[in-house]
Amino acid sequence: MSLVSEFLGQLTLSYGGEAEPTFPTVVPARDFDAAKDAARLETAIKTKGVDEQTIIDILTWRSYDQRREIAFEYEKMSKKDLMSALKGALSGSLEAVMLGLMLSTSQYDASELKSSMKGLGTDEESLIEIVCSRSNAELQDIKTVYKELFKKDLEKDVAGDTSGNFAKLLLALVQGKRDEPSNVVDYEKIDEDAKALYEAGVKRKGTDVVVWISIMSERSVPHLQKVFDRYKSYSPYDMKESIKMEVKGDMEKSFLTLVECFENRQLYFANRLSEAMKGKAAKEKVVTRIMVSRCEVDLMKIRTEFKKQHGKSLYQTLSEHTKGDYQKALLSLCGGDD
Repeated sequence: MSLVSEFLGQLTLSYGGEAEPTFPTVVPARDFDAAKDAARLETAIKTKGVDEQTIIDILTWRSYDQRREIAFEYEKMSKKDLMSALKGALSGSLEAVMLGLMLSTSQYDASELKSSMKGLGTDEESLIEIVCSRSNAELQDIKTVYKELFKKDLEKDVAGDTSGNFAKLLLALVQGKRDEPSNVVDYEKIDEDAKALYEAGVKRKGTDVVVWISIMSERSVPHLQKVFDRYKSYSPYDMKESIKMEVKGDMEKSFLTLVECFENRQLYFANRLSEAMKGKAAKEKVVTRIMVSRCEVDLMKIRTEFKKQHGKSLYQTLSEHTKGDYQKALLSLCGGDD
């Protein structure tokens, strides 16, 4: 589909679900001129050796909607698709960031899910991060977009690429059965769920994982926060300790991701970023995905949690563990030092 028709098509697209409040680092630019930006990009791409700095300055300082307008103007002006032009001009990690920014958050998540299930072997870590950290509304959007982009059902692809309880858990999340938050606090249900989690795990020999899956994939987040609190009155261990004792591998990672996101989603991402930049070289795939997918969602809050938890700002950490144009792009998305 050409970018122009895709852009026009998107003007009428709207998805259901209540929008959560956002804390972006990337916001719409003031005095925005899409045609001017498109012309500057064309010059930057055509320049001998490519003017990466101009590409970074434009694409990381515009909102997604503005980037789509630029792409629309670019195609009108040059008769070329901006995505293809960027692919031809850039490479490596910088290319991954810039191409990611040309997609909506849902399109980007859908593409990341697709690539984690492509070819031989599954990238379980990416699957877990995306499926277990997104809200019901986000997962609904991702499913819709996945079908549009790849003409396949996300559920079918997940089922074909995973197995056992891991598949059951991911499918339960993707199916979006989670209750919406209610103003009524059901203390009886909270107690019932806390007891059921305890009796299905720590209390017995062997874990009844199906019980854990149904409670963690179907209850609302505020309800589960109260359940985990109540759980401590039944079990000598908190929920995270219980998970580490009861399950291993992908199940352990998935349940821990869920619990961490129920407790504080931004802290989860802050810890993921810190972990990805522990060694000498950053795990660029993880860093890129979080920075691109959260910059217009909650990266400002992730930054705050990062500094609070790790005693060093995200900006500083990115400066130390990345380099070159890739670093410039990430620091721009980060939106400042704390």
